[in-house]
Amino acid sequence: MSKLKGKVAVVTGASKGIGAAIAKALAAEGASVVVNYASSKAGADAVVAEITKAGGKAVAVGGDVSKAADAKGLADAAVSNFGRLDILVNNSGVYEFGALDAITEEHFHKQFNVNVLGLLLTTQAAARHMKDGGSIINIGSLVSRIVPAESAVYTGTKGAVDAITGVLSRELGPRNIRVNAVNPGMVETEGTHTAGFIGSDFHQGAIAQTPLGRIGQPDDIASIVTFLASNDSYWLTGEQLYAGGGMR
Repeated sequence: MSKLKGKVAVVTGASKGIGAAIAKALAAEGASVVVNYASSKAGADAVVAEITKAGGKAVAVGGDVSKAADAKGLADAAVSNFGRLDILVNNSGVYEFGALDAITEEHFHKQFNVNVLGLLLTTQAAARHMKDGGSIINIGSLVSRIVPAESAVYTGTKGAVDAITGVLSRELGPRNIRVNAVNPGMVETEGTHTAGFIGSDFHQGAIAQTPLGRIGQPDDIASIVTFLASNDSYWLTGEQLYAGGGMR
């Protein structure tokens, strides 16, 4: 299958979890992929190795998306390695839950710098290279709809992602650049295991509220991102696709 043959993609935060699954799915459809990582070079290298073993093309590029120079470096790496840039997946994100009384300046800026500023900086850099149009996919979250307690800052960042997706779809539409968001529910990743969500009461509660009877897996999200990256979704922009198995 080659829905993305000849296309070049940048996936931020792609060394593990949802980002890694997205990078591999895009490559499987023929895209050449820049696999970004912030700290786990080994993880990114492993993703690249898996892609190349399967016959695809990929390169690992480090960078902190909340730094303008690093964000520019990711877009430039796509062009220098593969000649163009067509797809950007803004997947990098951090999360920390905490009650109102626990919110600090550090807690706030850590999440907003990566989840919101990072998204803006990478989109700014990537859009400059999308001369023939393109597809930008922002990874939001179902939290912006279900607004769980003790998540004011994290949910605030994802509400911002929803709003920015709409704004940029209007701003970039005249250049044939589509901007959409995928908002996952709870997904089983290294991060949710480390945070203690898997096997917890929170996990069981999520399953109970999900009509399809389970939480998500990274590949569940990757297939939706691949759809948005491809011409199959050429008439979609400014959309938020809730990917939570029916959870509302």
